[in-house]
Amino acid sequence: MNAQHATATRPRHGAPVIVDVEEAEAALVENYPHLVRLAYLTLPPSLGRHRRVLTAHTLTQGALPRSPCEPDPAVADVAGPRGTVDPAYALVRQEVLDTALAFGRERGWRGRLRRTLVGGPAPYVLGLRLHTKATGTDEAELDRALSGLNAAGRAAYALLELERPRHADGREVRRLLVAAGVADPRGALKAAKAVPEGLLLGGSGFDPCTVHARPTDLLRRRQHVRVGLIAAGAIAVTATLVAVLTGGQDPYAAGGSPGAYGTAVLLDPAKLVRVKDTAWTRASRVDFTAWPTRGGRVGDRALLGRAMAVWARPSARVSVSATKGTAEGLPVQQPQLLYAGDVDGATVVLMYDGLRLVRYAEPRDGGGTAALDFARVDGAGVTTAAVVLGRTDGNTRFLTAPWVTEAASRDLRDPGRAPAKLDRTTDGVTEPVRMPGADSRPGVCGDTWPALQFRAAGGLGADRPFLLTDLGDLVPAHLTYQPPAAGAPLEATGPTALANVARTACNLSSMSGLGTRSVNVWRYATQRLPEDNGHASWVCARADTWRGTDGRALALFLPPVSEPGTPGAPVGQSGRDGGACGRGMPRVLAGALWKSTAGHWYLLAAGSRDVTRIKAAGGVTGTSKGPTMAVRAEQGARAELSAVLDSGAALTTLR
Repeated sequence: MNAQHATATRPRHGAPVIVDVEEAEAALVENYPHLVRLAYLTLPPSLGRHRRVLTAHTLTQGALPRSPCEPDPAVADVAGPRGTVDPAYALVRQEVLDTALAFGRERGWRGRLRRTLVGGPAPYVLGLRLHTKATGTDEAELDRALSGLNAAGRAAYALLELERPRHADGREVRRLLVAAGVADPRGALKAAKAVPEGLLLGGSGFDPCTVHARPTDLLRRRQHVRVGLIAAGAIAVTATLVAVLTGGQDPYAAGGSPGAYGTAVLLDPAKLVRVKDTAWTRASRVDFTAWPTRGGRVGDRALLGRAMAVWARPSARVSVSATKGTAEGLPVQQPQLLYAGDVDGATVVLMYDGLRLVRYAEPRDGGGTAALDFARVDGAGVTTAAVVLGRTDGNTRFLTAPWVTEAASRDLRDPGRAPAKLDRTTDGVTEPVRMPGADSRPGVCGDTWPALQFRAAGGLGADRPFLLTDLGDLVPAHLTYQPPAAGAPLEATGPTALANVARTACNLSSMSGLGTRSVNVWRYATQRLPEDNGHASWVCARADTWRGTDGRALALFLPPVSEPGTPGAPVGQSGRDGGACGRGMPRVLAGALWKSTAGHWYLLAAGSRDVTRIKAAGGVTGTSKGPTMAVRAEQGARAELSAVLDSGAALTTLR
């Protein structure tokens, strides 16, 4: 059928549109490269490029219906990439989108059956590896961005970039996602819009119809053919004996060959990248690529093989977790082995794949459940100097960076106490460090807040000790301090910094579970209190994440106290993606009701240095020039605060 006859038209009187097989085929053939690219971008990057290319073609070809059918009425009128409404194209587009989103949704035999049913048998290319053409650094940036999205987010991004919907707000994309069964289309669209536009999609990058082909290992393949027939019988007998004697396969892996995912080479324990002990002294960048391979089990091929097998296909006896915004999936490049050894009652393997840390832990006695943890760590530096190896009974052992020359622990709640030396093994594993909050009741700040204090080797840009605090992730967060006049955060190890951090420590728990990379405590104002009650400080604790989004800010009022570690009073916080108190928005305004020693109540407010006027309205009224304000008030009074910046712009309080 010619292309000009491939578009079905809606009959009059609202009768349903029925697309026959020939019309669907014409629409599929005409838009084949476009539909394959839509499937390719939606599929999990963890499949690997070879498998992803073949699967995208399989799903697209499987979108052809077997009999005449009606496209989904909810999205039949959504225009295609050329801006025209074509029910035949809408039919195959929705089928491609449905199957790409469904791919990998379920694990185990149910997932394999589902993928077979929705996509049919996959193409098999003997002796060749296929991958899309590389087109520069943008490709890696988009690859990283897509790895951080779930399937719905990737689908939303592909539809935005490829379909070019008529509505800039993405209404048509949301309709397509809803029709495909996406539970949170608005969230998917928001995540997709956070990805930079125009990365490679106009060129040949990420185009599964324009691929490069390379052979696999020719000599090894020839040897495999020769040995295959002889080995097949032996393997069958051995597998039967192992099943009888041991009760089956490794209990922590779901079974099957990682090669089914197109990543057999990346998951070969013999090919794990190993770095020498002194590599960091000559490295051009000081991050996890410079960490040496350490631990007493680095030569244990069986252990490393189990770790790789679980990474490929964890069984129901494996607890899989990932810090927020971190993709769970297979590596996109050869992983690097950082550590393999026994840690208390567990055996731990720690790896790095260029974007994430991957920690595999199994019980040393072989019982119970194993753990597989993922944490995004792109952009790590000198102060990314510790990784959690294991937690037992409220204690944590860390693996320290090779450039850490001094290690100590200190209590953030007691700034006057000197740090205590932290013993480490020759492999850089610390003695047990108490977890923050381990000795307190839930919801109650304990008497202590343990933290790590490290000093790095000279010449790495860390001229003074730095602090790290455990917020429950694989990598502890870097603590910094910023006085009012400083243009950038400083290490939080000076007396004034420690005094302000001590009064903020109890509120750090609100920043756990975010994938927090750093917390900066910014003392943005100092205020003289009415009735000669001394001076108060105002601080804003800003948590930034590894993914660069979902930052949080918390404002605290610190009145004068007799006990140095007395917690400050939270007086405002930003929601998700709030830029307050950060580099994107280095300004803040907050207020609090305060009672003087004479029993009088005041509304206090303070803003950053660029605030020229503060105004209170509602239950309390008043105006003051400058960055602070104090107005008499009644107990329990409520007021709305606003401020004017020296630029003339308005500023409201954190909420």
